Amino acid sequence: MSPPRFGRIAEGPAPPALGGEAFTELLAAGGARVERIASLAQADPPGRWYDQPGDEFVLLLAGAARLGFAEGFERDLAPGDWVVIPAGCRHRVAWTDPARQTLWLAVHLPPA
Repeated sequence: MSPPRFGRIAEGPAPPALGGEAFTELLAAGGARVERIASLAQADPPGRWYDQPGDEFVLLLAGAARLGFAEGFERDLAPGDWVVIPAGCRHRVAWTDPARQTLWLAVHLPPA
């Protein structure tokens, strides 16, 4: 049996450079993956979409962000906001705060 692991979500690798992201995998098991994502003034290029085979749960922990969806709408996120992005729902990061780090917790589920 492995011992428990502990951490602090606000602490991670060096903050990303302006316009970048830093991904830290916290747990992967049974086809699911939990990751910490830190962003600073990051946005996906127009027309670049994520289209994932499994559902994704995203919780915004700090900072501010805007998600865009291929259906033509965007949604602003503040700390405490969460979204469940169904498998096959094309989405992108339209904007993250350039003045402070945006911190996300993402849970990727395996394809159904």
